[in-house]
Amino acid sequence: MASLFSGRVLIRNNSDQDELDMEAELSRKLENRLVLLFFGTGACPECQAFVPILKDFFVRLTDEFYVLRAAQIALVYVSQDPTEEQQDLFLRDMPEKWLFLPFEDDLRRDLGRQFSVERLPAVVVLKPGGDVLTRDAAEEIQRLGPACFANWQEAAEVLDRSFLPPEDLEDAVPRSLTEWLRRRKYRVEKATPGGGGPRGEGEAEDGAPALF
Repeated sequence: MASLFSGRVLIRNNSDQDELDMEAELSRKLENRLVLLFFGTGACPECQAFVPILKDFFVRLTDEFYVLRAAQIALVYVSQDPTEEQQDLFLRDMPEKWLFLPFEDDLRRDLGRQFSVERLPAVVVLKPGGDVLTRDAAEEIQRLGPACFANWQEAAEVLDRSFLPPEDLEDAVPRSLTEWLRRRKYRVEKATPGGGGPRGEGEAEDGAPALF
């Protein structure tokens, strides 16, 4: 997953705005976890309505007040804000664990084309290897909240080994009775630069603000 941002800088949304510019540090933050690319802007009314839901979704999966151990998930805000000041204003009240690209990085726009994002807000969910799990999970997040993470985790076969006793680490992962449904719903698509590909389930309907 870190290869998607290879040679780039990701910034953590804390007071110091720590830069993750080392490949090893990027790998530690992104590997072996689902990565959510959140495309949005503070100037978009639909984004303003969605952000509190997304923020609550992320906090309930990662904050120790709600969980004993943070879920294997990372969120990268791919800003579509017209100015850096608006980007900073948007991020001011967002979780400190969110990551974002510097405003001057053209990758903010390139990622939108790479993953065929046409409406805002949009949330692209990527498997640890970089394959697309779903091209727009915004509707699913609004409808199911944190519960949809378990569906993604099983569909992507992300294994949290920290919860397994040592003797079970090499055992096959148990499959649930609903796994085939999840596999059908979350058809994995290869992430290719500039690739279009089929639209994933949950993609925003017409009427949302256009990205390009």
